[in-house]
Amino acid sequence: MQAFGNLATQPERRTTKTPGKTYYEFRMCESQRGSDSDPCWYTVRVMKDADLGLAKGDFVKVTGKLKTDFYLSREGKPTGTLLILAFEAAKIAKQPAPAAEAGPAAE
Repeated sequence: MQAFGNLATQPERRTTKTPGKTYYEFRMCESQRGSDSDPCWYTVRVMKDADLGLAKGDFVKVTGKLKTDFYLSREGKPTGTLLILAFEAAKIAKQPAPAAEAGPAAE
């Protein structure tokens, strides 16, 4: 799957418990358009050791596998999140807004 959105958190480098591989994790908000205007939130795990070069607020394209991650909250209630196991997370430059056309020059 591919998702486009803004990073809501700074990417954090983590290490898996068993094999000891490193990855980066962050939260991302995908804005919706059309009749469903509620944003969709994802936890993204990029399974690479190299620095992603991303920062909080960047507009990114994420490509990977969508999964659901269920767990118990601190209060002991079942909860979950949408998790993207990503093999790519790339910053996308937003197109600049068109400049307002200048009117006739005053003489």
